Amino acid sequence: MDLTNVNTESLSETAAIHCRNCNKTVSTQYCGHCGTPIALKRVDRHYVVHEIQHVLHFEKGILYTVKELFIRPGRNIRIFLNENRSRLVKPIIFIIITSLLFSTISHIFHQERDYTAAPLAGSTYMAFLAWLEGHIGYGNLIIGAFVAFWLKLLFKKSGYNYFEYIIMLCFVLGTSMLIYSLFALITGLTGVKMALIEGLVPFIYCIWAIGQFFDGKKVASYIKALVAYCLGMFFCLFTALLFGILIDILKK
Repeated sequence: MDLTNVNTESLSETAAIHCRNCNKTVSTQYCGHCGTPIALKRVDRHYVVHEIQHVLHFEKGILYTVKELFIRPGRNIRIFLNENRSRLVKPIIFIIITSLLFSTISHIFHQERDYTAAPLAGSTYMAFLAWLEGHIGYGNLIIGAFVAFWLKLLFKKSGYNYFEYIIMLCFVLGTSMLIYSLFALITGLTGVKMALIEGLVPFIYCIWAIGQFFDGKKVASYIKALVAYCLGMFFCLFTALLFGILIDILKK
């Protein structure tokens, strides 16, 4: 039976059919066992728009998420972890989308770094850095894993586990990508280079947002956030350098 043409309004008046997902007998519009709809709508423009909205979580307000992460990052991330996970965009999707936005703007205006003229050009380490820039969403997740390790050590009394720190950093680093994107767009449109400000503002935001997540009223929170962030970045690059040197030695 072609279930795409089933008249769901008359299902109760016809012979019961089987769910295409779990094969249970169904006599209503939705399977009572797995919730699968009996009559599938055709894939059309509305379907595609809905899927894009679902991925970006627009129905919950991506603009709301961005606004709240700029204004009250610590409070909103704590609410996401402890109380309500439907108010903000899903964190991993958020960091991938914002990183993709930055990569797209950088590519359009040809702002990618040239690693072929670097001191270690041709090395595995430089190839890794080039890969990070080309896949900055995954690169942020890797960096976040290192920073989360140091946050776990420095804020061990906070009660949060390692993976909760990673989720927090997805929001924080994702928002920093929006800041980078803004500066990249301004530079691309005006030709004015703001290398120092472009690097400093996202850095300050990250430290501020992480400190807010713990106890924004304590200076120690921001100091620990600064130390954890810097150590995480350093050990991420240092680990990549060690593995790069080891791989280059093995290649010889």
